[in-house]
Amino acid sequence: MSRWRRWKRSVKKRRKKRSFSTQEKALGQNICMSPHKARRVIDQIRGRSYEETLMLLELMPYRASYPIFKLVYSAAANASHNKNFNKADLVISKAEVNGGTVVKKLKPRARGRSYPIKRPTCHINIALRDKTKLKTEQDLVLENRYVFRDVIIERYMEKEKQKEINRQKRKKFLKSLLWFLNWNRDK
Repeated sequence: MSRWRRWKRSVKKRRKKRSFSTQEKALGQNICMSPHKARRVIDQIRGRSYEETLMLLELMPYRASYPIFKLVYSAAANASHNKNFNKADLVISKAEVNGGTVVKKLKPRARGRSYPIKRPTCHINIALRDKTKLKTEQDLVLENRYVFRDVIIERYMEKEKQKEINRQKRKKFLKSLLWFLNWNRDK
């Protein structure tokens, strides 16, 4: 059997493996929008139910709400088709926006000069979870994938607290030293 056939057979086996997580996701890539502006909308819908999210996105005046609306709708369709979840029981478990490539153009200006035009793009990732089903081990692994970032933040916060404690100690020491010097001067 040739390498190509072996590789093709292994790919088919990999495709047949179904995940038993209670999440289903949709990913939108290279959306022509600043990640900062998309995050403004995403932060409003994170943790809300599917129906409430659709109502919010329809009424929001931001341009970012339409592509996010389409992604949430697509994720719900994935969940109902692939895993037979009820759309009424879906909750947005994860919603994140990452920066994509920046499309750069040059605009001709007077006297043969040119100004750069930068069009930022973003990748939006939305995961829906069925709130009626219990979390599986795979869900816990997916949630704890980014734990190392939290550990780094915790270490930074501990260092900041330690710095603050050291500042307080120095202040106390200087106050007591000044008091002692003033007390000796008075004698």
